[in-house]
Amino acid sequence: MLKGKYAVVTGSAKGIGKATAEIFVREEVAGIAIVDYDYETACKTAEELGPAAFPVKCDISDPEQVAAAVKAIKERFGRIDILVNNAGVTRDAMFHKMTVDQWMKVINTNLNGTFFWCHEVINDMRNQGYGRIINISSASVRGVVGQCNYAATKAAMIGFTNTLAKESAKKGITVNCVAPGATDTDMYQAVPQHVMDAMIASNPMNRLGKPSEIGEVIAFVASERASYLNGQWILVNGGK
Repeated sequence: MLKGKYAVVTGSAKGIGKATAEIFVREEVAGIAIVDYDYETACKTAEELGPAAFPVKCDISDPEQVAAAVKAIKERFGRIDILVNNAGVTRDAMFHKMTVDQWMKVINTNLNGTFFWCHEVINDMRNQGYGRIINISSASVRGVVGQCNYAATKAAMIGFTNTLAKESAKKGITVNCVAPGATDTDMYQAVPQHVMDAMIASNPMNRLGKPSEIGEVIAFVASERASYLNGQWILVNGGK
């Protein structure tokens, strides 16, 4: 249960982030910030979730916007107990065709955005003697054709998580990664059908994951049930 905790989930207007926020509300968080660059959709999601939800507009690749978002959330909730770094983007291309802009957009959002959010909340968590940080990595760390930029950010997140976990444990903070495999979100719906069919055929469960199945794992890691889990990378991909 997450009763009484105040949570932030980035990229939570839809997809895995929204499913996670829904589960957090079901588990009775005192408040949850629905952080997304798409403010209109974030507001709709917050309305669906009820009075505990607070929509916040933020481009996580911009440290000034992250600082402003954290300030607004703390003014609303008073504290942040749980941070889920879920927001991310793809700009797929074969490496020999990949542009600098495609590389930098993914690095700045997926990796730097995680750093910016952790950097803004870590001192408060240390001072309050409690925190749960869950970084969303990906099964793509094993390498995916056309995703050198994305795979690089998600692999880097593992080392980042392990280090921050070691530095923060004595202050009552755990830091872990959850790494989804192919999941039925808008990101995967943009994949060509023949590629999608191949991904499904190669999965032992013969299907994509559901956003709620990833959200349940995230909720577990965020809870007191996982109080001794720290610095781990949890692959949730149907056994592929």
